[in-house]
Amino acid sequence: WNTFSAGSGGIWDSSLSLGSAGQAVKVNSAGNALEFGAVAGGKILQVKHGNHVPQASTTSTSYVDLSTNTNVSITPSATSSKILILAHFNECYHNSGHTNASHYLAIAKDSTIIHEMHTTYLQGISGEEMLSQDLTYVDSPNTTSALTYKLKFRSISSSHAAVRINQNSMVGGSTITLLEIGA
Repeated sequence: WNTFSAGSGGIWDSSLSLGSAGQAVKVNSAGNALEFGAVAGGKILQVKHGNHVPQASTTSTSYVDLSTNTNVSITPSATSSKILILAHFNECYHNSGHTNASHYLAIAKDSTIIHEMHTTYLQGISGEEMLSQDLTYVDSPNTTSALTYKLKFRSISSSHAAVRINQNSMVGGSTITLLEIGA
């Protein structure tokens, strides 16, 4: 296989033997020739995705799963891999009839909350609130065993009206995307 490289004397033809599966063409350590070698870290190794469109509702002050559709499993291919989690909660709604109402959103790994947020808190507003919100988190699970990441939500108070996600069941709904990133 022939390649063309630029050097101090212009362009010359050099032969580069075929590399192994999974290798990439890169510049050698001297910076004067091409060679095949292992791909450096940062490569996306796999992507998993889940979404839920119908409205989900709770009055619980304990976290509940948004949906089994947003409980997504992934098995890391190496203990050094990281998992980038992109979570989108669509149309987060509450109408408490009280001021100072809000709710909580979270990402869980298996049964453990690993990232959470208290949603936008609109003090002194009585009535409806509806916002879409995103969470992003990088997990370092240090395992090659299967893991399940989940979208969860809860109310700030059981005395308030239900918290709803996907209030109007809009196309696309709430989503979770998992990207395994190689070290």
